[in-house]
Amino acid sequence: MRLLSARKQPYKGAGQVVATFAGASVVCQMQINQTLTMKRKLLFGMFMLMAGAVLAADSEPRDEAIAAAKKLGDNYSWKSDFDSGNFSGSTEGKTDKGLTSLSMTFGENTTEAVLQGSKGAVKLADQDWQSLSELASSTEQGRGRFMVRRLQTFKGPAAELEDLVNKAKDLKKDGDVYSSDLTEAGAKDLLTFRRRGNNSNGPTNAKGSLKIWTKDGMVSKYQVKLQGTVNFNGEDRDIDRTTTTEIKDVGTTKVTVPDAAKTKLS
Repeated sequence: MRLLSARKQPYKGAGQVVATFAGASVVCQMQINQTLTMKRKLLFGMFMLMAGAVLAADSEPRDEAIAAAKKLGDNYSWKSDFDSGNFSGSTEGKTDKGLTSLSMTFGENTTEAVLQGSKGAVKLADQDWQSLSELASSTEQGRGRFMVRRLQTFKGPAAELEDLVNKAKDLKKDGDVYSSDLTEAGAKDLLTFRRRGNNSNGPTNAKGSLKIWTKDGMVSKYQVKLQGTVNFNGEDRDIDRTTTTEIKDVGTTKVTVPDAAKTKLS
């Protein structure tokens, strides 16, 4: 009787076993790496979404306030009142397509001015109309040159508001009102009186705030409060100033220029 010999199974040596385990380990590590990579991508995506939401929340009131200022266009009137304790004054202005008239009152003195592009005409109290260049060369260097510098750097409310909003630390919206503290650098810039020969280190302890009221998506009023210490002619002076500006007659303002002023603008 023939005996059937059992089929011999191939023997897996130690090398084959190690190779099998090594291969499984590589596959497992690849799967782990893929999982970690996916998690990193997911976390990064979530972080970017959160950061985008924060930036959008911060920029939205800022953009809205600037848009509300731009809606004033190039035709409107305004009145600004400022109070710094023992000194106060006001400015009434009108602008129409690049032509601007100003009436500035400080104490008992009123100065009138007309600006058009880089040209300007000024009438100091009890004086005739002069061009900016004539006033700059005037023998009354103090008051005249101060006024020239002020008019040469003048910004109407629409342009001023954009600058103020960019100096705001964290503009927030509550109904139709926007408000924020100013950055320290922004408050310093607004308190700085730029004059020739001014070698001081600038204002110290500078701080301030901005508040903007809107109506129908357009700025109707804004207020700037400033505090700090400035050096004037070698003497430190504490400043606590509030300026409030109200806008009116948007789109219906008419600017009238006296004949004597027109000759100084030509």
